[in-house]
Amino acid sequence: MEKARPLWDNPLQFVFACISYAVGLGNVWRFPYLCQMYGGGSFLVPYLIMLIVEGMPLLYLELAVGQRMRQGSIGAWRTISPYLSGVGVASVVVSFFLSMYYNVINAWGFWYLFHSFQDPLPWSVCPLNGNRTGYDEECEAASSTQYFWYRKTLNISPSIQENGGVQWELALCLILAWLLVYLCILRGTESTGKMEQLANPKAWINAATQIFFSLGLGFGSLIAFASYNEPSNNCQKHAIIVSLINSSTSIFASIVTFSIYGFKATFNYETCLNKVILLLTNSFDLEDGFVTASNLEQVKGYLASAYPSKYSEVFLQMKNCSLESELSTAVQGTGLAFIVYSEAIKNMEVSQLWSVLYFFMLLMLGMGSMLGNTAAILTPLTDSKVISSRLPKEAISGLLCLVSCAIGMVFTMESGNYWFDIFNDYAATLSLLLIVLVETLAVCYLYGLRRFESDLKAMTGRTLNWYWKIMWAGVSPLLIISLFVFYLSDYILSEALQYQAWDASQGQLVTKNYPPHALAVIGLLVASSIMCIPLVALGMFIMRCLRRADTASVA
Repeated sequence: MEKARPLWDNPLQFVFACISYAVGLGNVWRFPYLCQMYGGGSFLVPYLIMLIVEGMPLLYLELAVGQRMRQGSIGAWRTISPYLSGVGVASVVVSFFLSMYYNVINAWGFWYLFHSFQDPLPWSVCPLNGNRTGYDEECEAASSTQYFWYRKTLNISPSIQENGGVQWELALCLILAWLLVYLCILRGTESTGKMEQLANPKAWINAATQIFFSLGLGFGSLIAFASYNEPSNNCQKHAIIVSLINSSTSIFASIVTFSIYGFKATFNYETCLNKVILLLTNSFDLEDGFVTASNLEQVKGYLASAYPSKYSEVFLQMKNCSLESELSTAVQGTGLAFIVYSEAIKNMEVSQLWSVLYFFMLLMLGMGSMLGNTAAILTPLTDSKVISSRLPKEAISGLLCLVSCAIGMVFTMESGNYWFDIFNDYAATLSLLLIVLVETLAVCYLYGLRRFESDLKAMTGRTLNWYWKIMWAGVSPLLIISLFVFYLSDYILSEALQYQAWDASQGQLVTKNYPPHALAVIGLLVASSIMCIPLVALGMFIMRCLRRADTASVA
């Protein structure tokens, strides 16, 4: 007797699982960066439009497919057509790539959380140099927060070609992160600006991709979650709720982030001014209080004209203090999460408390997304009778976590952050665009939009609105094709050959070209998932031809 498929206890539990998966680190660190890059509040115009024409329709489509087929990504698309099995396989491959590197962020979160209990915070001050006569020069050239991130946390190598050894502290944090994921899996389904920027095509493209990836479309996680729903569940309402909550969280995170940006910029600007004032006061034997922030430029002009030779020497030691420059510095990703936020935290009262709360929040966001991602891999595997009949779910889950953790050790090496960036930039982007495009076209033109509409009405008792049909049949596929073409023409051709490496002598990031072996890995990451779709379809075609040939020979 076939085992009954487990179900969510109630629809609210399903909604919370989808929200936990969709609301992740990208809401905290990528959306605020895009707002700053493309006009601040004006970026909300393309973002909200893309939410309506892309995010909600595609989210509803994946939830509806999972709820209708009641299987993971591979089984769901095989039910629609055996030739589409490769779509589900591609989703699993992309999710596996994601699982290998995404949990490293949680390992970093644990590292910072553990260090948050120290007084003072270890990233709040620069360490002494080897002679103990002053602060470390690299740290002073950068900042205490950058130094702690690149030197103490990553111990980063000067280039991707110098691998270095595994950082055992980070390796232990990574093992802890995977152990936590595994324990959660065992509980099963029960726990799981300027308005002219509107004319900039990149603002619209980035708004679309942010919506696309923030909701987690194409990974198979949403299909897996929806497959545990009752057939009568109102997945249309849940798609709208999850989309709106996800976007609202991004906007709220931006408000907090811009406050921190302003605090950080003002603090750094005032610190820079104080250093310049102190330098001038000591160099020219001026009275304390003679130079102030309000008359600094006038005093500098006077000293430059009265003492040109000496001023030239002192000028070389001065820093160019600019509030505008500080405010215009856009940071995303790990730089925002582990440098900018930690720099703001170190200047707060009771900084240890805020640090613990912040990095605990970061871990919760990361773990929620990780559980959704592992569900995208485990559900198709446990749905497979070949695999599930030989191994229990606990063993399958354990093997997945063990293999992912072992491969993830690459990201704890001295060059690990460079490989992390490669996986983050290229393991999913192009692949997911193609996966979701094939999904949309398959539902509308292979399975049939009218047939799918009839299925939804039979499940929920509701007639499909014209809005969803227009989006699925025309607008969304055309938009995805546009994104696909843009990614090929812009990102791959113009930006794929370079990366940011840490220069210890300057205490800053420098641009370098990827070596041939890194380019080979990039090509493999992109091709290995994309090629699943045509190769599996070709394999199914050959198998059918062989079966027909065998049938004909027997007859």
